[in-house]
Amino acid sequence: MTGMAVAAQAHGEPQARIGPNAIIQVAEALRHRLGPADASRLFDAAGLTGWLTAPPTDMVDEACVTVLHGVVRDQLDVETAAAVFHDAGRRTADYLLAHRIPRPVQPVLKGLPPSMASRLLLAAITRHSWTFAGSGRFAVLPGRPLKVSIEGCPLCGGAASATPQCAYYAGTFERLYRVLVSRRTVVTETACQALGDRACEFTLDWSRR
Repeated sequence: MTGMAVAAQAHGEPQARIGPNAIIQVAEALRHRLGPADASRLFDAAGLTGWLTAPPTDMVDEACVTVLHGVVRDQLDVETAAAVFHDAGRRTADYLLAHRIPRPVQPVLKGLPPSMASRLLLAAITRHSWTFAGSGRFAVLPGRPLKVSIEGCPLCGGAASATPQCAYYAGTFERLYRVLVSRRTVVTETACQALGDRACEFTLDWSRR
């Protein structure tokens, strides 16, 4: 860990760890949408150039994720940054579907009514929330449609914005739910700490036709 990531940790940001897809899939999304030169420029600005050629294989320091996501937000326009993060989230979900969610389980979930499939998938997401929320606290909120929150969200740590900033999580949740629960699922970030809210909140709604 070098450069800006070290500086972020030195300023007291939490040293929790997050799965490497929060780095790897952002790199892939940047390469796909902007090209290798811009991906290299942004990773260099975050002090993480080495991970473009040798991606991390283990959990990474949360400070690195916070810095990289902050650099992408700061150096790209709002729409492009959101598109990159949503694409990275989708790619992360595809990795989970291919490597982490057991293949025999997936057709079972797809064959269940959406509400039941959602309960089972949500239970698994909650059990493994430490792998994507880092020092943040993942919770399921009461009411319908389904809402989840991440308090102390690492992706928008220290950010102040007029728009929600956690498209990476929204893209991940939406892809998982569209594949395993309902193809109609739409995930919307309805609150964000970057807006001054207490937590980042996401609505997962598959009732729309």
